[in-house]
Amino acid sequence: MTAADDASEIDVDPQWVADGLEQDPGLQVIDVREPYERDAGHIDGTLHIELQKLTSLASTVDREHPVVFYCRVGGRSAMAAQAFRAAGFRAHSMSGGLQRWAQEGRPLSPEGGYVADH
Repeated sequence: MTAADDASEIDVDPQWVADGLEQDPGLQVIDVREPYERDAGHIDGTLHIELQKLTSLASTVDREHPVVFYCRVGGRSAMAAQAFRAAGFRAHSMSGGLQRWAQEGRPLSPEGGYVADH
């Protein structure tokens, strides 16, 4: 069982996401922040779909694999996860967002990246 198979709750912590990125090649992690926020710093190996474009690009998200959304502190990603769950996806929100990810000492890309204000 991979980390991605282990979560039934909508909120998952950054450690769960980090483990999933290492262990589950099918895990989709999507940054729903604005482009300037993504440019400032993001989790390496993740996708970027702005929250306002998520509905129109939902067909690009694979229903066969779990998806984790993240934003700065978790509000926008929670909305995305709830909407995707309602549509039948195995969707999650990274609790505490990128701010928690960084506070726990996990790396941001590009080198020297930071969590931008929203």
